[in-house]
Amino acid sequence: MTDAVVIGSGPNGLVAANILADAGWSVVVLEAAAEPGGAVRTAELTVPGFKHDLYSAFHPLAAASPAIQRLDLGRFGLRWRHAPGVLAHVLPDDRAVLLSRDVEQTAESVGSFAAGDAAAWRAEYSRYRDVRDDVLRALLGPFPPVRAGLGLLTTLGVGDALRAARVAMMPVRRYGEERFAGEGARILLAGNAMHTDLGPTQAGSAVFGWLLAMLGQDVGFPAPEGGAGSLTAALTRRLESLGGRVECSRRVTRVLVANGKAMGVVAGGDHIRAHKAVLADVPAPTLYRDLLEPHHLPSSLRSDITKFHWDDATIKIDWALSGPIPWRAPEAAAAGTIHLGVDSDGLVQVDADLARGRVPEHPFLLLGQMTTTDPSRSPTGTESAWLYSHVPRGGDWTRERLRTWAEGVERIVAKHAPGFQDLILGRHVSGPTDLERGNSSLVDGAINSGTAGIHQQLVFRPTPGLGRADTVVERLFLAGASAHPGGGVHGAAGANAARAALGSWGWYGGVYRTAMRGAHRMLHR
Repeated sequence: MTDAVVIGSGPNGLVAANILADAGWSVVVLEAAAEPGGAVRTAELTVPGFKHDLYSAFHPLAAASPAIQRLDLGRFGLRWRHAPGVLAHVLPDDRAVLLSRDVEQTAESVGSFAAGDAAAWRAEYSRYRDVRDDVLRALLGPFPPVRAGLGLLTTLGVGDALRAARVAMMPVRRYGEERFAGEGARILLAGNAMHTDLGPTQAGSAVFGWLLAMLGQDVGFPAPEGGAGSLTAALTRRLESLGGRVECSRRVTRVLVANGKAMGVVAGGDHIRAHKAVLADVPAPTLYRDLLEPHHLPSSLRSDITKFHWDDATIKIDWALSGPIPWRAPEAAAAGTIHLGVDSDGLVQVDADLARGRVPEHPFLLLGQMTTTDPSRSPTGTESAWLYSHVPRGGDWTRERLRTWAEGVERIVAKHAPGFQDLILGRHVSGPTDLERGNSSLVDGAINSGTAGIHQQLVFRPTPGLGRADTVVERLFLAGASAHPGGGVHGAAGANAARAALGSWGWYGGVYRTAMRGAHRMLHR
């Protein structure tokens, strides 16, 4: 028997396991795949010597996350690497804007589109710095964010706090228009919002675009030296140093429940008892539909989970290139992350196409230059690169269709970087089903474990009334990205679940458990 079983070894699961082990709990992490990491893994997919991040690659949220920072992973081998520039958006006419960790360089770049935007960007970043810590605690901590909310109210005052609440509900397109006069700053905000499944005219997209742009200005878009898997390796080493363990090729098929309490799990036919808690780093539908017997759930919850709203599907290409991408725009050559394919109006059209279930004719493309960021990713003088884009869910992506799509995307890159196709030494294309096959949590290529839409955030994530890590089953906690605060490599959902589990066994644990049971019964009769 162990104190806690964690299902899944993605960053949320590993962060949760480390926090529990820090508290003296015995912890075992059970992973279905042959290696740990979930969506934070690295492999040679194309040509020997070229390292490719299978899913996530750049990690601004991890670099800023209070939960991950507290783990001090540098002691366990984690090293962050940065490209000379953070992010460049290349417009269809080859003009480009650069986001840099040097605020003056960013200001100069956005100012080239509209002179007054240089000062406006500096002012925006200054406002961010004033509220940075409280904003991160509010967005990444447990809901409701009482302490962080009070901190924001104290810093901002009532009037500015109400204005900030308005911004949190705004579409990023409108926010950009209110703050900036030129296309450069506006497209940086809107392009960053598109890292979620939220288009530029959707409510709530402003906060995502603003936060990622400001984090890029603040901590950059760093990548772990040696590959994203280095972050997983550091988390695993830290856990093992505390006596915890990760067991791979151990798929959990059932959560054991008795008298309304989670008692353990079934994995590979083995019954593994958990004395104190089970934490599930899996999508909410997987937990409630596959791992729990229906009779353990209220009928209202069973109904709610059928309405769970996934984010868009994804296609990803990895390339081994014989040299750096020959961008016409110097801003793109310096950046680790590139946005290209469309301008601000084009982003609106992309979102409309996805909403209608159509593959965008002119897609929004996100491209990563990994050797530019971390020279250890490929042989000297070469480049390990990737690209991904969103497509509608449920498409029939045959190998031939994926090949045709990839060739079309390569032509778009070559339009801005003549000779690009001649550099390709190897290519690996992953469609939505390929991504899910490699990581079962990426259901049909959904990389955020559910839409970031306002109707499925905060108290509505993953379903109405389950905005905290607690579930309707006592001692069972949802620790994956389907829980608040959602997708991204920040470990916050895992940290929130671990703290909820610890809190349920503290001196006030009985009161806590009684309160949670009462709240869940009121919401799910």
